[in-house]
Amino acid sequence: MSLKLITEIARSLLLARWRQTLVAAIGVTFSITMFIALLSFMGGLNKLLDGLVVNRTPHIRLYNDVEAAKHQPVELSPEFRGYHHFISSVKPVSKPLAIHNALPVMHVLESDPGVLGVSPQVSTQVFYNVGATQLNGLVSGIDVLQENRLFSFGDYVTEGRFIDLKNTPNSILLGKGVAIKMLAHIGDVIHITTVTGEQFPLKVAGIYQTGLQQVDDEQSYVSVATAQKIMGESNNYITDIEVKLKDINQAPGLAAAYRQRFEVDAIDIQTANSEFETGNFIRTLISYSVGVTLLIVAGFGIYNILNMMIYEKLDTIAILKAVGFSSRDVNRIFNVIALSIGLFGGVFGLLLGYGLSAIIAHIPFNTTALPTIKTYPIDFNPRFYLIGGVFSMVTTYLAGYFPSRKASRVDPVIIIRGK
Repeated sequence: MSLKLITEIARSLLLARWRQTLVAAIGVTFSITMFIALLSFMGGLNKLLDGLVVNRTPHIRLYNDVEAAKHQPVELSPEFRGYHHFISSVKPVSKPLAIHNALPVMHVLESDPGVLGVSPQVSTQVFYNVGATQLNGLVSGIDVLQENRLFSFGDYVTEGRFIDLKNTPNSILLGKGVAIKMLAHIGDVIHITTVTGEQFPLKVAGIYQTGLQQVDDEQSYVSVATAQKIMGESNNYITDIEVKLKDINQAPGLAAAYRQRFEVDAIDIQTANSEFETGNFIRTLISYSVGVTLLIVAGFGIYNILNMMIYEKLDTIAILKAVGFSSRDVNRIFNVIALSIGLFGGVFGLLLGYGLSAIIAHIPFNTTALPTIKTYPIDFNPRFYLIGGVFSMVTTYLAGYFPSRKASRVDPVIIIRGK
């Protein structure tokens, strides 16, 4: 039979039980709406957390770590080879924290086609002087322009301008927690004490806040030149080299290669944030699981409605087969019914899901921990809508498959004889 005729019959059957059809379509619509809203919200939350942690973390960090020697001198002696050595109180290897030939290493990294950018850093432990009290802290000297280009540094400056760190000599961006403890404001002059006992005055150029309290209570930033001056080192003194790649998935392999090539310690972002990546994966998995469960529940509703329709329309099915409709034609009719419910329910679900997500995205969300966030995070990723549309059609097709198969096997002779 022609597709047009099959479609007309399917439409007549749908309208004959329009209330049940409407209920099934609403079930699909509700499932898709919540599926889209849930995934959009969880996607936005993951992006927010990525911005707090991953976006501020280099894909590869080169540095010199303090560690014990892998081989003790006694192990190198042929006389004691094969013996079990009892060695206690092993002292770490004495080596400088600065990276050897840091500037040439940075030049080599910048010429790598897989590297997006390189940013130097000079880190040192300090004490913030608050009257007679000293607070533990960490000051990092950065290349302001590179740090902002690669890691969106300026997005976390809540007071002042990040560029003032470069333009104003001997200036500092204080962490939010440090500034509160010191009652420091923009334009104030604070004093820090280095690990060697020397005091150094710095002018507050701004306030920096990551949203991670432990970091904001200790971390502050100065320019690379200021950090080198604080430590009394030359302009080639670099303790860390931060590398951002074009493809983050290459980080583990390149970190191992850089470790061997430059003879420094290297850690990749996957290793440094393994627990965070696991949390993101679990949140996404839960979101998809809940969404798919909603669609499956809606599918059972369609299955029950089509089953009831078949029992009530046995006479109609028998007549259709008696006048020349094949089992395949009857199967197509009920498949069209199921897919129609899925199509209309899915389309309205996608539209309502987008609308609900847009409403959530405009709800105010103010917290002192995240000053740059003004509304709830939402990710309008087209992939969510594609997955939702495909799932709605697949679920409704499977829900209609078995009822349509049962309808196609109806024997018209038995039905008509019974009547």
